[in-house]
Amino acid sequence: MYSMITIHDTVRVPPNQFKEDISEALLKVAQEQYEGLTDEDIGVVIAVTAAEKAGYGKVIPGDGAAYYDADITMLIFKPQIMEVVEGAVTETTEFGAFLRTGPIEGLVHVSQIMDEYINYDSKLPGFTGKETSKKLIVGDHVLARVVSVGIKGSIPESKIGYTMRQLGLGKEEWLKIDEKRKTLKKEARPEKLRKESTKGGDREARK
Repeated sequence: MYSMITIHDTVRVPPNQFKEDISEALLKVAQEQYEGLTDEDIGVVIAVTAAEKAGYGKVIPGDGAAYYDADITMLIFKPQIMEVVEGAVTETTEFGAFLRTGPIEGLVHVSQIMDEYINYDSKLPGFTGKETSKKLIVGDHVLARVVSVGIKGSIPESKIGYTMRQLGLGKEEWLKIDEKRKTLKKEARPEKLRKESTKGGDREARK
């Protein structure tokens, strides 16, 4: 999701920054140029943390600026398929819930919210599971797995798809509900087997 990368690029330092330390000038220009940038290959640039020159500056005739080859280190946000992330529900609609993780909002489609039939309640607003009464409303913090990533030229154009149907995903309290249901099913199974065994014995006795 978040990672540090270093790229090599040419940075244009304008004349009004020639008096500054070259490292500080390069960092300032790189921050203005890259922070907030959205790139399909890189992801979203959260912050530029360092910019070190990698050679002498060059001057182009007719341009008073100096151009430096530089190694630029930056913190980026780029979700990976199958990655489990933590986020907050920002909006719910009939077709799903919007989840914010980092700078981008993604969608948990209604079919991927719970592993059971659910109802959308506009009064909450949110979703309720028919079997377990699990609820999902705005403001809930959840775990979700990334199933699709589409980083485009800007944050509004970028799309991320999530699922919360797998065990352990969704709200923390859902796991407790699932574990309790699992325990009850295990406890009920031996009782069912005993009843079936008793019926079989009665049939043998009647013979």
